[in-house]
Amino acid sequence: MISIGIIGGSGYTAGELLRLLVNHPQAQLDFVYSTTNAGSPVASVHEDLYGSIDINFTDTVNPNVDVVFLCLGHGKSISFLEANYFSATTRIIDLGNDFRLTADANFNGKVFVYGLPELNRDQIKTAQYIANPGCFATAIQLALLPLAKNSLLADTIHVNATTGSTGAGVQPSATSHHPWRTNNMSHYKAFGHQHLGEIVQSLQQVQQGFDEEVLFIPNRGDFTRGIFATLYTKLTTDFNEVVALYNAYYASEPFVRVTTDSISLKLAIQTNNCFISLEQKGKYLLITSVIDNLVKGASGQAIENMNLMFGLEETTGLKLKPAGF
Repeated sequence: MISIGIIGGSGYTAGELLRLLVNHPQAQLDFVYSTTNAGSPVASVHEDLYGSIDINFTDTVNPNVDVVFLCLGHGKSISFLEANYFSATTRIIDLGNDFRLTADANFNGKVFVYGLPELNRDQIKTAQYIANPGCFATAIQLALLPLAKNSLLADTIHVNATTGSTGAGVQPSATSHHPWRTNNMSHYKAFGHQHLGEIVQSLQQVQQGFDEEVLFIPNRGDFTRGIFATLYTKLTTDFNEVVALYNAYYASEPFVRVTTDSISLKLAIQTNNCFISLEQKGKYLLITSVIDNLVKGASGQAIENMNLMFGLEETTGLKLKPAGF
């Protein structure tokens, strides 16, 4: 069994981790850390876990667990690791953005591997420290990696992607407040979202010399979970060849599905799957990518990385089916 600690246990990503880990055959939950809820039952915050989990939040850590998931929010992992010791054998998976860029990946001698399995599976298997990708970044990179692998990104890439309200985190804000969000939409951080750095970094890793613009407009959607992303760029080769390249790239990937049919968001909700649709629109290639931002975009992918790090079947605990209605 893998002994597990979760840091920042009261948030959405921690809650999703717990929901998945309670049914993971090799997971043994050791502690759930939350300074604001220490002493309270975990199920008092994550109410859907009543009857499934009977431990309390704590404000102390066990430094000898096998793996720690950091669910602290962006920019907070560094300060936590500076203040808390973990053993030399403890694996660390950070769900924040502190270590995703190569320039930030080395922390006090710890080198964080970027944890997108479809890109870095071999490195993940031998890593001790993982920087889990961002949710938008996951959906967009999976939509583009086969093109980059074949050096077919030769023009500006236009991206429009909409995320659910859980993407804003558990702490309420003006734009996640229910009366504002309901029956409403808006864009934010147009052309300057923090996930752009990791997207471009991965494309440059795969396609040597990649320097095209990625014009990304993120939107807030009137739903709780999921990311629906549409991308288009100039088609630089035969469309059928592009479809064949995508099918080849993802042929052995357990969580990516490629189709030329139209797709909808509900295909991926509450699963670790990414669905990718390819369409030719005149001289442009239109790509649609859908994921669950809390599963493949966060906690599910973190468990996928844990499985790889501990030599388990990658799909362990992640064979999930979407709710059709």
